Amino acid sequence: MSAETVATAPEKGPRHVALIMDGNGRWAERRGLPRVMGHREGVQALRRTIKAAPDFGIRCLTVFGFSTENWSRPADEVSDLMGLVRSFVGSDLKRLEAAGVRIRVLGRRRGLPADIAAIVDRAEAQTAHNDRFLLQVAFNYGGRADLADAAQRLVDQTRAGQFTGEVTEDDLGAGLSTAGAPPVDLIVRTSGEQRLSNFLLWEAAYAELVFQDILWPDYGAEALGEAVALYSDRERRYGGRDVLPDATAAKTAAI
Repeated sequence: MSAETVATAPEKGPRHVALIMDGNGRWAERRGLPRVMGHREGVQALRRTIKAAPDFGIRCLTVFGFSTENWSRPADEVSDLMGLVRSFVGSDLKRLEAAGVRIRVLGRRRGLPADIAAIVDRAEAQTAHNDRFLLQVAFNYGGRADLADAAQRLVDQTRAGQFTGEVTEDDLGAGLSTAGAPPVDLIVRTSGEQRLSNFLLWEAAYAELVFQDILWPDYGAEALGEAVALYSDRERRYGGRDVLPDATAAKTAAI
């Protein structure tokens, strides 16, 4: 599906797409390369995808960069991933700012290396004025952890006398790191795996899911277009159902 095709029917395309960028390690292993090379190529795929997203009518992109569980990986791999964050922000921040991209980082700040935390703060502050496109990076993020943190905020507010009454979905949602972002329309996972892996558990409630058999370093505009096309062919009812206009139509449908 081309960007031009989506542009002619924007009402059917997703506005907010979330990506589980899976397959960097396998991409490198199949080529006899160290895993870090897969992560580096994955950064190139991210650049291609960010650039292509607006052409498909996408206005918000949320990417799973580093999970709370990823700290258990070998120390050298974690160090390489942190290095890529430093490199990406250092080389791309000014370009993204100039392109009207607002960067928002989801997840826990505590536990991050001091310089990474400073980079995160700088990226958010430097692009806070932009409103053309929202790029959310889930970093040191886990869906369960985010829900636990939101619940803890309500507990703290209750103890401080700032919150009373029964907890609503809106109350809990307001405490998530994604609060204020548009609803997630489409969640895409690459590499052929078919699970969410603790990503956007609350936000996924009515999102469409697409699983693509492509390793993340090979991703780009064409693969994103295929995911958008699959989404556009689906009918979203949010738990409801189509209602036939009259009894005659209902009878006809039953025959």
